[in-house]
Amino acid sequence: MVETSHPGNIGAVARAMKNMCMSELYLVAPKIFPSADATSRASGADDILASAVLCDTLQEAIADCQIVIGASARSRTISVPDESPRVCAERVLPESQDKKVAILFGRENSGLKNHELDLCQTLLSIPSNQNYSSLNIAAAVQVVCYELLVASGHSVSKAEKLEAPLATSAQMESFYEHLYQALEEIGFINPDKSTSIMRRLRRVYHRAGLDTKELDILRGILKKTTAILHQRHD
Repeated sequence: MVETSHPGNIGAVARAMKNMCMSELYLVAPKIFPSADATSRASGADDILASAVLCDTLQEAIADCQIVIGASARSRTISVPDESPRVCAERVLPESQDKKVAILFGRENSGLKNHELDLCQTLLSIPSNQNYSSLNIAAAVQVVCYELLVASGHSVSKAEKLEAPLATSAQMESFYEHLYQALEEIGFINPDKSTSIMRRLRRVYHRAGLDTKELDILRGILKKTTAILHQRHD
């Protein structure tokens, strides 16, 4: 949960999670926490609140995650894979056996910002009345956790292990910084007009689901390319 304004919503989310057998809650810069309001609204899910991990930034919260999904009700100008909670749960549950998965929920009044959604491989949207689509954050979490619980009863056997683990969010962010620097050095992007290009490139690599060996190869290519460019300038 990112920058939650009302502590009561944190408690309500903890209750929803415990109802659906979920336990790992990360809170990114909540306005007020701990709080008596959160404890009251948790209605017995105090253990979820007690074990909640407080983080200063979203990057810190998802640094070791290999699959990052953002809950969003807003349409975006750049196409991003968008799934319903049911489809998302059925897809991600087998992968969660050997990969760490994060589902992000944004602010109560504005959701996740574009630069936060850039960290996500896919988006998750809850189908609702088009004329009244606003959901309380605890209700949204309840829907998603319910679908995960249902899918867990019908999940396939543990997926075959990859040759190398998937790259974590922190490793991907380091790669994107390296990629940006390399593209700038070879004159492919203009620093003043790079946002759209980098966002689209993120989508490409998010879809690929890179593992650590693949990431090492790509970073090796970037390093060699810039080294050759420097040699020519010398």
